[in-house]
Amino acid sequence: MQITDIFGADIPFVRFCGIEPIDCAPGRSHLEVTIEPHHANQMGVAHGGLLMTLLDVAMGSAARLAAGANVITVDLQTAFLAPAAGRLAGRGRVVRAGKSLLFVEGEVTDAAGELVARGSSVFKTAAPPKRAP
Repeated sequence: MQITDIFGADIPFVRFCGIEPIDCAPGRSHLEVTIEPHHANQMGVAHGGLLMTLLDVAMGSAARLAAGANVITVDLQTAFLAPAAGRLAGRGRVVRAGKSLLFVEGEVTDAAGELVARGSSVFKTAAPPKRAP
């Protein structure tokens, strides 16, 4: 499975981060990433920016699959609960979908299933960007 299978687009930053799709269905997604040395903060654990990216992409994937359209992040709240290392799973699930706004929750767990971060987000459906001729 490729990230384009669930997000409908190639996202260079997601590819750069090494985030991989595992499973998806309308309104939910499961992505994973293995923490490498370049993902670490000064303490040698996953940088918070990577955890936020994993949450944003997991929740955005769930929203896009539920909406059947492109979505953009309007709001993203994150709580960091524990240091993270190794293989991490990010899951997103749509809580409520309206005509143009989708409310989504997500979580990041480590290989032992321990919760290391959680988040909530609001996404807005969006038309594809116009390309310059």
